[in-house]
Amino acid sequence: MNRTLSQALQQRAERFFPGGVNSPVRAFGAVGGDPPFIERAEGAYLYDVDGNRYIDCFGSWGPMILGHAFPPVVEAIERAARNSPSFGASTAAEADLAERITACYPAIQKMRFVSSGTEATMSAIRLARAVSGRKLIVKFEGCYHGHADGLLVKAGSGVATFGIPGSAGVPDEIAHLTIALPYNDLAAVEAAFAAHPDAIAAIIIEPIVGNAGCIPPADGYLSGLRDLTAQHGALLIVDEVMTGFRVALGGACEAFKLDPDLMTLGKIVGGGLPVGVFGGKRKFMDQLAPLGPVYQAGTLSGNPLAMAAGLATISYLQEHAREVYARLEAATKAVAGGVAAEAARADLQVTTNRVGSMWTWFFTPGPVLNYEQAARSDTAAFGRFHRAMLHEGVWLPPSQFEVAFMSYAHTDADVEATVAAARSAFAA
Repeated sequence: MNRTLSQALQQRAERFFPGGVNSPVRAFGAVGGDPPFIERAEGAYLYDVDGNRYIDCFGSWGPMILGHAFPPVVEAIERAARNSPSFGASTAAEADLAERITACYPAIQKMRFVSSGTEATMSAIRLARAVSGRKLIVKFEGCYHGHADGLLVKAGSGVATFGIPGSAGVPDEIAHLTIALPYNDLAAVEAAFAAHPDAIAAIIIEPIVGNAGCIPPADGYLSGLRDLTAQHGALLIVDEVMTGFRVALGGACEAFKLDPDLMTLGKIVGGGLPVGVFGGKRKFMDQLAPLGPVYQAGTLSGNPLAMAAGLATISYLQEHAREVYARLEAATKAVAGGVAAEAARADLQVTTNRVGSMWTWFFTPGPVLNYEQAARSDTAAFGRFHRAMLHEGVWLPPSQFEVAFMSYAHTDADVEATVAAARSAFAA
């Protein structure tokens, strides 16, 4: 597969950007090979500058649940752009989208739009500290909540991909305010509350880990966290930047019957444009300025193009929920299971974790219930698999520790082609 122009563009990019990328997760250092440069995308496919087509199995890292260039979304952006791409003032579209979101997430009584998931989680934690009067935050190993200083302690995603335990530039004084615990271990959380009585402001969690690969919660784990935070006067922050609208219309909160104090959303909410949301119970959210003493701001928050794209996306999901989520479930089950079967035929040790339309093939015999077990994966074997799949025209996320996604645009033929590509990859 020729990628001559992509290679030239990568060399040019390296003159301007560290590593030639504007986000480390786009780099192919963990899997090897040359990253294609994309020219356009449509439906389930990416097209690079060299004319190659790829079946897209990462969907811009999650938001393209309806597929690329979904006509209602494109049309909504075009209409909004004609009126100016930014005002820095309030628009009706902000409340229109908020109304759609609250209909799906009863735990969100009030919210704020921001421009990224990092902003959303950072702001939710500031609010939790303010209303609780406490400083410590509990997070879980392998969970990534953006790149705010205190949240890079034992984070997953790109941090795990590059083998970085945290990040240079984060002062010890800030890192010490974060307690990182193993996921799916309630006893560790109980011990943390016992060791730090009346000091933990909040627990923040990815309800389904998506940044150490896909790791679902054990039975009773999330409800146990809810009980512990209530018992000890701490807030529960559920980070659904990745899972929101992805695993169900009401996200993981719907799937696991969870009622958090605060939560964050992103990715799908923006319909492909940069958007984050943090929201929750009214009594907490009303502590934000201008009503309360907790300051949070964003000059371009509620950007009209992002609101238009999000409104078109969420409206379609609400109005066609049965059809969309049934197709996502069937297609993802078929592709995840089909490739796992090919791995077994090739006598390879691969564990498949899947929740809805997000999944990971871990190159380890498993099971994978937490980050420590995920980290035992054979990353070199995954790298070979990734390169072979890309050669066969299937683009997976370039890290063992990133989740793959399906979209509503993927057809049965795309599923069959992906499984066939894996067959060839394992035989190579």
